[in-house]
Amino acid sequence: MEKYEELLLALRKIIRATDLYSKQLNKDAGLTAPQLLILREISAQTGITASAVAQNITLSPATVSNIIDRLEHRELIHRTRSTTDKRRVVLSLTTRGADLLARSPRPLQHHFIENFCALEAWEQSLLLSSMQRVARMMDAEQLDAAAVLEVGSYENH
Repeated sequence: MEKYEELLLALRKIIRATDLYSKQLNKDAGLTAPQLLILREISAQTGITASAVAQNITLSPATVSNIIDRLEHRELIHRTRSTTDKRRVVLSLTTRGADLLARSPRPLQHHFIENFCALEAWEQSLLLSSMQRVARMMDAEQLDAAAVLEVGSYENH
């Protein structure tokens, strides 16, 4: 097998692992990975706005806005207009949203982060630069992507 074939196989395995996790998440919690990511972000910061959520998780404001609409429709979050600045709308979890978040599984990347942090600094840098180069080679630098593997921060809320 050629080296590029081995690399593409490894990438497909990574994609498959995140896909399987996303399907299991949807089955177990009734949420997509981006929905869980946004719920975690709203839970982490009191009075956060949709634009701040988008910036923090590095997804486009339009994508986040659509997901927030769906979460609000499901009564998992609610929007509240600020009393001090009527232009500002803050997001918060409903009781139902907080309960669902508390029951949701640990993020996929938790195990990855533990293993990555156990590596020597030089090996972390090598992996990072290699993956960044692969992303450039695949013309993927400008794609919307959260800074984590599919779901929220690695801390349990």
